Amino acid sequence: MENRPWAYLFISKDSEAVLCGKFQKELEEQLGIRIYGKPSHFRDIFRTVMEESQKRHFSIVLDEFQNLYKINPAIFSEMQDIWDRYHNNSKLNLTVSGSVRSLMKRIFEDRNEPLYGRPTSKLTLLPFTTDVLKNILREHNSAYTNEDLLCLYMLTGGVAKYVELLMDAHCLAKAEMLDYVFRQDSYFLAEGHDLVNQEFTDESSTYFSILQQIAGGLTRRAEIDAAMQKDTGTFLQNLEKNFNMVRRLRPVLSKPSGKTTAYEISDQFLRFWFRFIYPYQSLIERQQLTLLRRNAEDYYEQFSGRTLEHYFQQKFMETGQFSIAGNWWDRKGGNEIDIIALNELTKTGVAGTIKRNPKKISMTELEYKMKAMPTDVFGQYALSTTGLSLENL
Repeated sequence: MENRPWAYLFISKDSEAVLCGKFQKELEEQLGIRIYGKPSHFRDIFRTVMEESQKRHFSIVLDEFQNLYKINPAIFSEMQDIWDRYHNNSKLNLTVSGSVRSLMKRIFEDRNEPLYGRPTSKLTLLPFTTDVLKNILREHNSAYTNEDLLCLYMLTGGVAKYVELLMDAHCLAKAEMLDYVFRQDSYFLAEGHDLVNQEFTDESSTYFSILQQIAGGLTRRAEIDAAMQKDTGTFLQNLEKNFNMVRRLRPVLSKPSGKTTAYEISDQFLRFWFRFIYPYQSLIERQQLTLLRRNAEDYYEQFSGRTLEHYFQQKFMETGQFSIAGNWWDRKGGNEIDIIALNELTKTGVAGTIKRNPKKISMTELEYKMKAMPTDVFGQYALSTTGLSLENL
Protein backbone atom coordinates (compact mmCIF):
# COMPACT_ATOMS: atom_id res chain seq x y z
CA MET A 1 0.00 0.00 0.00
CA GLU A 2 3.02 2.29 0.40
CA ASN A 3 2.82 5.55 -1.59
CA ARG A 4 -0.71 4.68 -2.75
CA PRO A 5 -4.07 6.04 -1.58
CA TRP A 6 -5.56 3.67 0.98
CA ALA A 7 -7.53 3.48 4.21
CA TYR A 8 -7.31 1.04 7.10
CA LEU A 9 -10.59 0.32 8.89
CA PHE A 10 -10.59 -1.86 12.01
CA ILE A 11 -13.90 -3.61 12.68
CA SER A 12 -14.26 -3.37 16.45
CA LYS A 13 -17.07 -5.06 18.34
CA ASP A 14 -19.22 -1.93 18.56
CA SER A 15 -22.78 -1.39 17.44
CA GLU A 16 -23.26 -0.87 13.73
CA ALA A 17 -24.09 2.82 14.21
CA VAL A 18 -20.98 3.49 16.31
CA LEU A 19 -18.81 1.62 13.82
CA CYS A 20 -20.21 3.65 10.94
CA GLY A 21 -19.40 6.88 12.79
CA LYS A 22 -15.76 5.78 13.12
CA PHE A 23 -15.54 4.74 9.47
CA GLN A 24 -17.10 8.02 8.31
CA LYS A 25 -14.36 9.99 10.05
CA GLU A 26 -11.50 7.69 8.99
CA LEU A 27 -12.51 7.58 5.32
CA GLU A 28 -12.59 11.36 5.17
CA GLU A 29 -9.22 11.69 6.91
CA GLN A 30 -7.42 8.94 5.00
CA LEU A 31 -9.00 9.14 1.54
CA GLY A 32 -10.95 12.38 1.46
CA ILE A 33 -14.25 10.54 0.93
CA ARG A 34 -17.11 12.69 2.26
CA ILE A 35 -20.12 10.84 3.66
CA TYR A 36 -22.91 13.24 4.54
CA GLY A 37 -25.29 12.94 7.46
CA LYS A 38 -24.93 10.33 10.21
CA PRO A 39 -25.00 6.90 8.55
CA SER A 40 -26.04 4.12 10.91
CA HIS A 41 -25.80 1.19 8.46
CA PHE A 42 -22.63 -0.24 6.99
CA ARG A 43 -24.36 -0.62 3.63
CA ASP A 44 -24.56 3.18 3.29
CA ILE A 45 -20.82 3.53 3.94
CA PHE A 46 -20.00 0.73 1.52
CA ARG A 47 -22.26 2.09 -1.23
CA THR A 48 -20.58 5.51 -1.02
CA VAL A 49 -17.15 3.87 -1.21
CA MET A 50 -18.13 1.84 -4.28
CA GLU A 51 -19.58 4.94 -5.97
CA GLU A 52 -16.36 6.84 -5.31
CA SER A 53 -14.33 3.93 -6.71
CA GLN A 54 -15.99 4.44 -10.10
CA LYS A 55 -13.94 7.66 -10.39
CA ARG A 56 -10.50 6.85 -8.96
CA HIS A 57 -8.15 4.14 -7.75
CA PHE A 58 -7.73 3.47 -4.02
CA SER A 59 -7.46 0.60 -1.57
CA ILE A 60 -9.36 -0.21 1.62
CA VAL A 61 -8.38 -2.75 4.25
CA LEU A 62 -11.11 -4.11 6.55
CA ASP A 63 -9.37 -5.79 9.47
CA GLU A 64 -11.01 -8.43 11.72
CA PHE A 65 -13.68 -8.77 9.06
CA GLN A 66 -15.32 -11.71 10.82
CA ASN A 67 -16.50 -9.38 13.62
CA LEU A 68 -19.29 -8.23 11.31
CA TYR A 69 -21.01 -11.54 12.12
CA LYS A 70 -21.58 -10.41 15.68
CA ILE A 71 -22.51 -6.86 14.72
CA ASN A 72 -25.07 -7.67 12.00
CA PRO A 73 -24.95 -10.86 9.88
CA ALA A 74 -27.12 -9.17 7.24
CA ILE A 75 -24.17 -6.95 6.31
CA PHE A 76 -22.70 -9.71 4.13
CA SER A 77 -25.83 -9.94 1.98
CA GLU A 78 -25.92 -6.15 1.67
CA MET A 79 -22.25 -6.12 0.64
CA GLN A 80 -22.93 -8.81 -1.96
CA ASP A 81 -25.72 -6.76 -3.52
CA ILE A 82 -23.68 -3.55 -3.65
CA TRP A 83 -20.48 -5.28 -4.81
CA ASP A 84 -22.23 -7.15 -7.63
CA ARG A 85 -23.81 -3.93 -8.91
CA TYR A 86 -20.69 -1.76 -8.82
CA HIS A 87 -17.52 -3.85 -9.02
CA ASN A 88 -17.28 -4.24 -12.81
CA ASN A 89 -16.47 -0.54 -13.19
CA SER A 90 -14.84 -0.14 -9.80
CA LYS A 91 -11.19 0.85 -9.29
CA LEU A 92 -11.26 -0.30 -5.66
CA ASN A 93 -8.80 -2.83 -4.27
CA LEU A 94 -10.69 -4.24 -1.29
CA THR A 95 -8.67 -6.33 1.15
CA VAL A 96 -10.26 -8.04 4.14
CA SER A 97 -8.38 -9.87 6.87
CA GLY A 98 -9.37 -11.87 9.90
CA SER A 99 -7.84 -13.87 12.72
CA VAL A 100 -10.63 -16.42 13.28
CA ARG A 101 -9.95 -18.98 10.59
CA SER A 102 -13.22 -20.88 10.89
CA LEU A 103 -15.34 -17.76 10.38
CA MET A 104 -13.24 -16.40 7.52
CA LYS A 105 -13.45 -19.76 5.81
CA ARG A 106 -17.21 -19.83 6.34
CA ILE A 107 -17.72 -16.31 4.97
CA PHE A 108 -15.85 -16.89 1.72
CA GLU A 109 -15.78 -20.66 1.15
CA ASP A 110 -19.26 -21.81 2.23
CA ARG A 111 -21.51 -22.07 -0.82
CA ASN A 112 -24.49 -20.90 1.22
CA GLU A 113 -22.85 -17.61 2.22
CA PRO A 114 -23.46 -14.36 0.27
CA LEU A 115 -19.77 -13.60 -0.37
CA TYR A 116 -18.92 -17.07 -1.67
CA GLY A 117 -16.95 -16.84 -4.92
CA ARG A 118 -16.27 -13.09 -4.64
CA PRO A 119 -12.59 -13.07 -3.61
CA THR A 120 -10.04 -12.89 -6.43
CA SER A 121 -7.06 -13.80 -4.24
CA LYS A 122 -6.38 -15.47 -0.91
CA LEU A 123 -3.36 -15.12 1.36
CA THR A 124 -2.81 -17.43 4.32
CA LEU A 125 -0.08 -16.43 6.77
CA LEU A 126 2.10 -19.41 7.64
CA PRO A 127 4.69 -19.85 10.41
CA PHE A 128 8.38 -19.28 9.70
CA THR A 129 10.27 -22.14 8.07
CA THR A 130 12.84 -24.02 10.12
CA ASP A 131 15.68 -22.19 8.33
CA VAL A 132 14.20 -18.76 9.10
CA LEU A 133 13.62 -19.77 12.72
CA LYS A 134 17.24 -20.91 12.94
CA ASN A 135 18.50 -17.64 11.43
CA ILE A 136 16.45 -15.55 13.86
CA LEU A 137 17.83 -17.44 16.85
CA ARG A 138 21.37 -17.19 15.46
CA GLU A 139 21.07 -13.42 15.05
CA HIS A 140 20.10 -13.06 18.71
CA ASN A 141 22.35 -15.79 20.11
CA SER A 142 25.22 -17.01 17.93
CA ALA A 143 26.12 -19.58 20.59
CA TYR A 144 22.71 -21.23 20.71
CA THR A 145 22.53 -24.99 21.19
CA ASN A 146 20.36 -27.49 19.33
CA GLU A 147 18.34 -27.87 22.53
CA ASP A 148 17.61 -24.13 22.44
CA LEU A 149 16.44 -24.38 18.82
CA LEU A 150 14.21 -27.36 19.56
CA CYS A 151 12.64 -25.57 22.53
CA LEU A 152 11.97 -22.46 20.42
CA TYR A 153 10.30 -24.64 17.77
CA MET A 154 8.31 -26.54 20.42
CA LEU A 155 6.94 -23.34 22.01
CA THR A 156 6.32 -21.29 18.87
CA GLY A 157 6.12 -23.60 15.86
CA GLY A 158 7.59 -20.62 14.01
CA VAL A 159 4.61 -18.31 14.70
CA ALA A 160 6.00 -14.79 14.36
CA LYS A 161 4.25 -13.29 17.39
CA TYR A 162 5.56 -15.95 19.78
CA VAL A 163 9.10 -15.77 18.38
CA GLU A 164 9.05 -11.99 18.72
CA LEU A 165 7.97 -12.16 22.36
CA LEU A 166 10.81 -14.49 23.30
CA MET A 167 13.47 -12.64 21.31
CA ASP A 168 12.43 -9.21 22.61
CA ALA A 169 12.58 -10.57 26.17
CA HIS A 170 16.11 -11.92 25.44
CA CYS A 171 14.97 -15.43 26.30
CA LEU A 172 17.36 -17.18 23.95
CA ALA A 173 18.16 -20.46 25.72
CA LYS A 174 15.89 -23.35 26.68
CA ALA A 175 15.81 -22.55 30.41
CA GLU A 176 15.11 -18.86 29.76
CA MET A 177 12.29 -19.66 27.34
CA LEU A 178 10.58 -22.01 29.79
CA ASP A 179 11.05 -19.49 32.61
CA TYR A 180 9.35 -16.86 30.44
CA VAL A 181 6.40 -19.13 29.61
CA PHE A 182 5.76 -19.96 33.27
CA ARG A 183 6.28 -16.56 34.86
CA GLN A 184 3.47 -14.63 36.52
CA ASP A 185 2.82 -12.09 33.76
CA SER A 186 3.38 -14.52 30.90
CA TYR A 187 1.52 -13.88 27.66
CA PHE A 188 1.58 -17.63 26.99
CA LEU A 189 -0.42 -18.71 30.06
CA ALA A 190 -3.68 -17.25 28.72
CA GLU A 191 -2.89 -17.43 25.01
CA GLY A 192 -4.32 -20.93 24.60
CA HIS A 193 -7.66 -19.82 26.05
CA ASP A 194 -7.70 -16.72 23.85
CA LEU A 195 -6.91 -18.68 20.69
CA VAL A 196 -9.39 -21.48 21.22
CA ASN A 197 -12.26 -19.46 22.69
CA GLN A 198 -12.44 -17.19 19.67
CA GLU A 199 -13.03 -20.22 17.47
CA PHE A 200 -15.54 -22.11 19.62
CA THR A 201 -19.02 -20.84 20.34
CA ASP A 202 -20.96 -23.96 21.32
CA GLU A 203 -19.77 -26.99 23.28
CA SER A 204 -16.47 -25.28 24.08
CA SER A 205 -15.90 -27.41 27.20
CA THR A 206 -16.13 -30.59 25.09
CA TYR A 207 -13.60 -29.29 22.58
CA PHE A 208 -11.22 -28.24 25.36
CA SER A 209 -11.49 -31.68 26.95
CA ILE A 210 -10.83 -33.50 23.68
CA LEU A 211 -7.76 -31.39 22.97
CA GLN A 212 -6.51 -32.09 26.49
CA GLN A 213 -6.93 -35.84 25.95
CA ILE A 214 -5.02 -35.72 22.66
CA ALA A 215 -2.20 -33.67 24.19
CA GLY A 216 -2.03 -36.15 27.05
CA GLY A 217 -1.39 -39.06 24.68
CA LEU A 218 -4.86 -40.43 23.84
CA THR A 219 -4.62 -40.17 20.08
CA ARG A 220 -6.96 -42.94 18.84
CA ARG A 221 -10.67 -42.30 18.39
CA ALA A 222 -11.64 -45.22 20.62
CA GLU A 223 -9.37 -43.97 23.41
CA ILE A 224 -10.81 -40.46 23.22
CA ASP A 225 -14.41 -41.76 23.20
CA ALA A 226 -13.69 -43.92 26.24
CA ALA A 227 -12.10 -41.06 28.17
CA MET A 228 -14.91 -38.66 27.29
CA GLN A 229 -17.63 -41.33 27.67
CA LYS A 230 -19.35 -40.05 24.53
CA ASP A 231 -19.11 -40.24 20.75
CA THR A 232 -16.61 -37.56 19.76
CA GLY A 233 -16.69 -38.16 15.99
CA THR A 234 -18.44 -34.90 15.07
CA PHE A 235 -16.24 -32.89 17.41
CA LEU A 236 -13.04 -34.40 15.99
CA GLN A 237 -14.27 -33.73 12.47
CA ASN A 238 -14.90 -30.08 13.35
CA LEU A 239 -11.52 -29.75 15.02
CA GLU A 240 -9.87 -31.13 11.89
CA LYS A 241 -11.82 -29.55 9.04
CA ASN A 242 -13.41 -26.38 10.42
CA PHE A 243 -11.01 -25.23 13.11
CA ASN A 244 -7.77 -26.73 11.73
CA MET A 245 -6.64 -27.53 15.29
CA VAL A 246 -6.02 -31.24 14.91
CA ARG A 247 -4.81 -33.36 12.05
CA ARG A 248 -5.65 -36.96 11.40
CA LEU A 249 -2.50 -39.04 11.10
CA ARG A 250 -2.39 -42.03 8.80
CA PRO A 251 0.55 -44.26 7.95
CA VAL A 252 2.28 -42.85 4.87
CA LEU A 253 0.59 -44.10 1.65
CA SER A 254 -2.23 -45.79 3.54
CA LYS A 255 -5.71 -45.61 2.06
CA PRO A 256 -7.83 -42.58 3.15
CA SER A 257 -10.59 -45.00 4.13
CA GLY A 258 -8.25 -47.03 6.34
CA LYS A 259 -9.02 -47.35 10.03
CA THR A 260 -5.39 -47.09 11.15
CA THR A 261 -5.54 -43.45 12.20
CA ALA A 262 -4.55 -41.24 15.09
CA TYR A 263 -5.17 -37.61 16.00
CA GLU A 264 -2.66 -34.94 16.89
CA ILE A 265 -2.84 -31.22 17.72
CA SER A 266 -1.45 -29.51 14.64
CA ASP A 267 -0.21 -26.28 16.26
CA GLN A 268 3.02 -26.67 18.21
CA PHE A 269 2.16 -24.07 20.85
CA LEU A 270 -1.35 -25.44 21.46
CA ARG A 271 0.11 -28.94 21.71
CA PHE A 272 2.41 -27.68 24.49
CA TRP A 273 -0.31 -25.53 26.12
CA PHE A 274 -2.86 -28.35 26.36
CA ARG A 275 -0.21 -30.67 27.80
CA PHE A 276 1.47 -28.47 30.39
CA ILE A 277 -0.76 -25.44 31.08
CA TYR A 278 -4.47 -26.09 30.54
CA PRO A 279 -4.80 -29.14 32.87
CA TYR A 280 -3.26 -27.17 35.74
CA GLN A 281 -5.38 -24.03 35.92
CA SER A 282 -5.75 -24.42 39.68
CA LEU A 283 -1.97 -24.13 40.09
CA ILE A 284 -1.99 -20.93 38.04
CA GLU A 285 -4.82 -19.47 40.14
CA ARG A 286 -2.87 -20.31 43.31
CA GLN A 287 0.25 -18.81 41.69
CA GLN A 288 2.16 -22.08 42.02
CA LEU A 289 4.02 -21.46 38.78
CA THR A 290 7.25 -22.99 40.09
CA LEU A 291 5.47 -26.34 40.36
CA LEU A 292 4.07 -25.89 36.86
CA ARG A 293 7.53 -25.11 35.50
CA ARG A 294 9.03 -28.13 37.26
CA ASN A 295 6.37 -30.46 35.84
CA ALA A 296 7.16 -29.29 32.31
CA GLU A 297 10.86 -29.88 32.96
CA ASP A 298 10.22 -33.38 34.29
CA TYR A 299 8.42 -34.47 31.12
CA TYR A 300 10.33 -32.25 28.70
CA GLU A 301 12.53 -34.92 27.12
CA GLN A 302 9.62 -37.30 26.58
CA PHE A 303 7.41 -34.58 25.11
CA SER A 304 10.09 -32.97 22.93
CA GLY A 305 10.94 -36.32 21.35
CA ARG A 306 7.78 -36.11 19.27
CA THR A 307 8.53 -32.44 18.58
CA LEU A 308 11.86 -33.53 17.12
CA GLU A 309 9.99 -35.81 14.72
CA HIS A 310 7.77 -32.89 13.66
CA TYR A 311 10.83 -30.74 13.07
CA PHE A 312 12.55 -33.23 10.80
CA GLN A 313 9.35 -34.07 8.91
CA GLN A 314 8.83 -30.36 8.24
CA LYS A 315 12.50 -29.95 7.34
CA PHE A 316 12.33 -32.75 4.76
CA MET A 317 9.30 -31.13 3.11
CA GLU A 318 10.99 -27.73 3.05
CA THR A 319 13.84 -29.11 0.94
CA GLY A 320 11.46 -29.37 -2.02
CA GLN A 321 12.72 -32.87 -2.78
CA PHE A 322 9.78 -34.78 -1.31
CA SER A 323 6.04 -34.75 -1.92
CA ILE A 324 5.03 -36.43 1.34
CA ALA A 325 6.58 -36.90 4.78
CA GLY A 326 5.15 -38.55 7.85
CA ASN A 327 5.17 -41.62 10.07
CA TRP A 328 4.43 -45.21 9.18
CA TRP A 329 3.14 -47.94 11.48
CA ASP A 330 1.44 -51.28 11.04
CA ARG A 331 -2.09 -52.07 12.21
CA LYS A 332 -0.92 -53.74 15.40
CA GLY A 333 1.35 -50.82 16.27
CA GLY A 334 4.34 -53.09 16.81
CA ASN A 335 6.41 -51.61 13.99
CA GLU A 336 6.60 -47.84 13.76
CA ILE A 337 8.97 -45.77 11.63
CA ASP A 338 9.55 -42.18 12.74
CA ILE A 339 9.85 -40.67 9.29
CA ILE A 340 9.07 -41.76 5.75
CA ALA A 341 9.76 -39.04 3.17
CA LEU A 342 8.84 -39.88 -0.43
CA ASN A 343 9.11 -38.34 -3.87
CA GLU A 344 6.05 -39.78 -5.58
CA LEU A 345 7.30 -38.68 -9.01
CA THR A 346 10.77 -40.23 -8.93
CA LYS A 347 9.70 -43.15 -6.68
CA THR A 348 12.57 -42.48 -4.28
CA GLY A 349 12.54 -41.73 -0.59
CA VAL A 350 14.06 -41.92 2.86
CA ALA A 351 13.11 -44.00 5.88
CA GLY A 352 14.51 -42.85 9.18
CA THR A 353 14.61 -43.33 12.92
CA ILE A 354 14.60 -40.22 15.12
CA LYS A 355 15.85 -40.16 18.69
CA ARG A 356 16.86 -37.30 20.95
CA ASN A 357 19.90 -39.29 22.04
CA PRO A 358 22.04 -40.47 19.08
CA LYS A 359 23.23 -43.45 21.16
CA LYS A 360 19.70 -44.86 21.03
CA ILE A 361 19.61 -44.97 17.24
CA SER A 362 19.61 -48.52 15.90
CA MET A 363 19.80 -48.90 12.15
CA THR A 364 19.40 -52.67 12.55
CA GLU A 365 16.06 -52.13 14.30
CA LEU A 366 14.99 -49.69 11.57
CA GLU A 367 15.77 -52.20 8.83
CA TYR A 368 13.84 -54.89 10.73
CA LYS A 369 10.78 -52.62 10.93
CA MET A 370 11.06 -51.79 7.24
CA LYS A 371 10.53 -55.47 6.42
CA ALA A 372 6.98 -55.10 7.77
CA MET A 373 6.18 -52.37 5.20
CA PRO A 374 3.79 -53.74 2.56
CA THR A 375 5.67 -54.47 -0.66
CA ASP A 376 2.59 -53.81 -2.81
CA VAL A 377 2.71 -50.19 -1.61
CA PHE A 378 6.40 -49.46 -1.02
CA GLY A 379 7.97 -52.01 -3.36
CA GLN A 380 8.14 -49.50 -6.20
CA TYR A 381 10.17 -47.03 -4.09
CA ALA A 382 13.96 -47.00 -3.73
CA LEU A 383 14.42 -46.10 -0.06
CA SER A 384 17.60 -45.00 1.64
CA THR A 385 17.86 -45.03 5.45
CA THR A 386 18.96 -42.45 7.98
CA GLY A 387 19.27 -41.98 11.70
CA LEU A 388 18.57 -38.49 13.07
CA SER A 389 19.01 -37.05 16.54
CA LEU A 390 19.16 -33.75 18.39
CA GLU A 391 22.71 -33.38 17.05
CA ASN A 392 21.37 -33.14 13.48
CA LEU A 393 19.31 -30.00 13.99
